[in-house]
Amino acid sequence: MRYARVVLAAGVTALAGAGALAQAPAGGAKAHADIKGEGITGRAELVERKQGTGTVVELTVTASGLEPGLHGVHFHETGKCEAPFTSAGGHFDPGPASNTDPDANHPFHMGDIPNLEVGQDGKGTLKAVTTRITISAGPLSIFDADGAAIILHANEDKGVTGPSKSGVSGGPRVGCGVFSK
Repeated sequence: MRYARVVLAAGVTALAGAGALAQAPAGGAKAHADIKGEGITGRAELVERKQGTGTVVELTVTASGLEPGLHGVHFHETGKCEAPFTSAGGHFDPGPASNTDPDANHPFHMGDIPNLEVGQDGKGTLKAVTTRITISAGPLSIFDADGAAIILHANEDKGVTGPSKSGVSGGPRVGCGVFSK
């Protein structure tokens, strides 16, 4: 009987410890961007954390004022948001084989993320996890010399490669936000 109590006590302690771990804050680096466009507002929030031996970034995008349906969302290579938001440059895609053309090399850019689904009320929320960017310093950091922006597109990102300026990655840029820590 004494052995059963010890095992039970150890099991409860292990479960209590697991519960404390599950409730611990994600920690890590954080960043955000306030998204603006003509009649469009929103926010992108990033939380970087270690997962196993790697790093993941959790992304939450909320937006309102958009047409119902799917909208392409991407990290862009430059932290500028001057309308019509071409100042944000192409898709974030650092590295020796980079190709920032939004429609070419698609969906293989580091800045490619899932579409935002917007309801009939013009509001949408996207939650995603990516290993394609980091907030902390390194070769995939969005906080390089010229920063980075998040772009909301008028149309769905088809997730395919197309000719330059074909719009397969979402077409016109309707919202933009510059990331800051």
